[in-house]
Amino acid sequence: MRIATFRHDGRVRTGVVDGDRVVPFRGDPTMLEIISAGVDAFESAPGVPLEKIRLLAPLKPASLRDFVAFEEHVEGVRRSVDDASGVPDAWYAAPTFYFTNPHTILGPDDDVPFPAASTARDFELEVAAVIGPDRRIFGYTIFNDWSARDLQSREMRVSLGPAKGKDFAGTLGPWIVTADELERFKDEDGFLELWCTAQVNGAEVGRDLLGNMGWTFETMIDYAARDSRVLPGDVLGSGTVGNGGCLAELWGRNGRQDPPPLRDGDTVTLTVEGIGSLTNRIVSGPRAAEIPPVRRRDPATARNERQH
Repeated sequence: MRIATFRHDGRVRTGVVDGDRVVPFRGDPTMLEIISAGVDAFESAPGVPLEKIRLLAPLKPASLRDFVAFEEHVEGVRRSVDDASGVPDAWYAAPTFYFTNPHTILGPDDDVPFPAASTARDFELEVAAVIGPDRRIFGYTIFNDWSARDLQSREMRVSLGPAKGKDFAGTLGPWIVTADELERFKDEDGFLELWCTAQVNGAEVGRDLLGNMGWTFETMIDYAARDSRVLPGDVLGSGTVGNGGCLAELWGRNGRQDPPPLRDGDTVTLTVEGIGSLTNRIVSGPRAAEIPPVRRRDPATARNERQH
């Protein structure tokens, strides 16, 4: 079942996508209400042609953890962004993640405003699991974790981040496919054998199998919940697939920025078997003000201040 959030006749609604129509839920429940109560808790309203609606991000999550579950991606991006080689031993010990910004989530066909100063603009092809009650997976959607690699590279040298290299935008969509729909794609170890492709301006630049993840989504959920809490509606990104799931991996492999970074007007389309396709166009956001110069402390002065 494909469940979408959409705009129709000035209202934001939710409903089930069925062929070329969407069947809204009566009462316009939010996606979080649907995830928490279950699809069967809501009655259907008359269907609407897909061509008459505007798809939105299916969910604005309260929490968005993004994992890095593909070994090939780690190796390639470390060469490009971190000036390092190989995969660190710590990667093999546990499924690592970072928290990204849930307040800048975009939807299908939205323009993506990159930081104006960034010249190393990149996409990241991921699949995201949407958490339901009892820490079970409610469904899956496509996640594009947009990346300003030049900003990210500077941040990582301080042993923190990524932060401003990532938090300007992320895209979810085009809808949530319920977990039962994709059970047939699971292998004997619980990995989803879904083909994932990335295109820039219609030309394919990456293709990989989601089953090449190092850990299943279920393992990542368990790890996220360890000594913490995971609630219905939380989203967990798979991390970027390998074999061209982002440009930075290819830059690290090729030793130069080939293919070139994204530019204003470029379109990126991510497609995942069994889920759908997600397209966005690149634009520049407003130019930010200059950062004031850092205030440097004289160590001798700082010691005198502490003495007083």
